[in-house]
Amino acid sequence: MSAIRLNNLTLGYDRHPAVHHLDGTIAGGAMLAVVGPNGAGKSTLLKGLAGLLRPLGGTVDIPRADRHAIAYLPQAAELDLTVPITVTEIVAMGLWKRTGLFGGLSRADRQAVDHALAAVGLSDFGHRPIGTLSGGQVQRMLFARLLVQDAGVILLDEPFTAIDARTTADLLALVQRWNVEKRTIVAVLHDLETVRHAFPEALLLARRPIAWGATADVLTAENLLAARRMTEAFDDHADICHEAA
Repeated sequence: MSAIRLNNLTLGYDRHPAVHHLDGTIAGGAMLAVVGPNGAGKSTLLKGLAGLLRPLGGTVDIPRADRHAIAYLPQAAELDLTVPITVTEIVAMGLWKRTGLFGGLSRADRQAVDHALAAVGLSDFGHRPIGTLSGGQVQRMLFARLLVQDAGVILLDEPFTAIDARTTADLLALVQRWNVEKRTIVAVLHDLETVRHAFPEALLLARRPIAWGATADVLTAENLLAARRMTEAFDDHADICHEAA
C-alpha cells in the first residue's frame, strides 16, 4: 500500500467539526494507534479514512488504485444482533466487492470463509444466528470478515472493547500478523498499555492533533493532560475555523 496523506483535514457532522486541521502521513505498512479522550474525534477520523464521511475541509489523499483495498471494522455496538442472519453470512459479506451484493459464493469463496472462521477460533459456529454469540465471539466473527476482505489497509474502531482477555490476546496477535504482512493498520484504542506494548506509532487527538509520532514520545503525561483539557473546552456548536496558510 502507498502512503495515506492528510492535508489540513477537517471532519464533522452538519457543518460542525469533530476533527480540526490534521496534517500528516500514514506510511504504507504502518501500525498506528489513534488515542484520546471520549469525544476527541477518533471514530470520526476512521470514518473519514474509510471514505464514509466527506471532509468539511482539506483532503484525504489515497492513491486511486488503493481506495478499494480498505477494510473497516466499526464499533461492535453498531451491529444489529437481532437480524436473522448466520455467522457464515456475516463473514461472507467481506467478499461482496468480489462477488457483488447478490452474487453467489464459489467453492473457493466458501473455503475462504471456512478458513477465516478457523483462524479466529469459530470453526463450529458458522451456522449459528449472530444473536446467540457472546461479545467476544461477535468480535471474532467480525475479524473473520476482515480476513476474507484481504485488504491492504485495515481500520479498526475500538476492536478490543468489552471482550475477554483471551479474545483480546488472540485478535491482537492477528493484528500483529497483518502488520508483519506489511498491511497498514490504523486502530482506535482506549487501553494505553496495549498501545505502548503493541503499537510503535500513535496519534493523540483532542478534536485537534496533540501529538503524532513514536508512541513513547506521544503518550507523555503532559500530552495526555493537554488532550483532556482541550476536549473539555471544545464547543460542540462551534463553526469551522479557518487557519491561515
